[in-house]
Amino acid sequence: MRTGRPALTALTALAPVSWGTTYAVTTEFLPPDRPLFTALARALPAGLLLLALARVRPHGAWWWKATVLGALNIGAFFPLLFLSAYRLPGGMAAVVGSVGPLFVVGLSALLLGQRPPTRAVLTAVAAAFGVSLVVLRSAGGLDALGALAALASAASMSTGTVLTSRWGRPDGVGPLALTGWQLTAGGLLIAPVALLAEGAPPALDAPAAGGYLYLALANTAVAYWLWFRGIGRLSATQVTFLGPLSPLTAAVVGWAALGETLTPVQLIGMALAFGATLAGQLAPRGEPAGKVVTAPPFSSSSRNGRKDSMDLTVPGLRR
Repeated sequence: MRTGRPALTALTALAPVSWGTTYAVTTEFLPPDRPLFTALARALPAGLLLLALARVRPHGAWWWKATVLGALNIGAFFPLLFLSAYRLPGGMAAVVGSVGPLFVVGLSALLLGQRPPTRAVLTAVAAAFGVSLVVLRSAGGLDALGALAALASAASMSTGTVLTSRWGRPDGVGPLALTGWQLTAGGLLIAPVALLAEGAPPALDAPAAGGYLYLALANTAVAYWLWFRGIGRLSATQVTFLGPLSPLTAAVVGWAALGETLTPVQLIGMALAFGATLAGQLAPRGEPAGKVVTAPPFSSSSRNGRKDSMDLTVPGLRR
């Protein structure tokens, strides 16, 4: 029995909402300063689970293509994402990551030969300007390494998104299998780096074990299944409206539950960046359902374990 459209939309929306909680789980439950191990624990178990469910292996050129996509979308993206999550205040990494549309516009022109629509360029520039308001106004309290990691993660994911659009999927292979390939490849690439850079896995208490279990199962395996299931059944416009739920969730959690503070100018920058990102994702009227090529926003906000010194104090919530 097919799921009704409102119920399907609500289920699909759970994916970006779940990704928006990554920051809170990372800073409140996981061992500190272990971004590589955290990325590994999120990617590899989920990838192996999806491979077991899909029971489809790559073939031919897709061995190296899946490895490249896994390196960009998972192997580089996840560690950079969690590095920023450990060092930036809640919602900030998601805002910095909203410069992603600008990367996608440029890379699409370079790699796909697509002339970007004027609206796409304007909205991408507006998003970047909104990000600059947030970052430049907080130079005294913003962690530079965390901001660079957030920008690099956006660039990595944007490149993976454009290459996914260019390569598509092999015949007879669904999004579940393709996602499993990438998560597994990315996790295997992260594993030796995590071992060399961070040593043996940390001892885990019950909250940390629960946090890692949540990231691997609900936040990655289930969330990606819901996301790709929705992409196949909803219109492009409906799906792209759901993407901003991830940074919005992160920002709301950071403001409402983590006690983080923002200046009025930074709040304006956040609104501009989120609004421009949303506008850039809207598809033209009449676009048929199931014709969208997109990548999940794996989005997370970050925090450096302290209250950042920004002017407007907001009642706290910690994640």
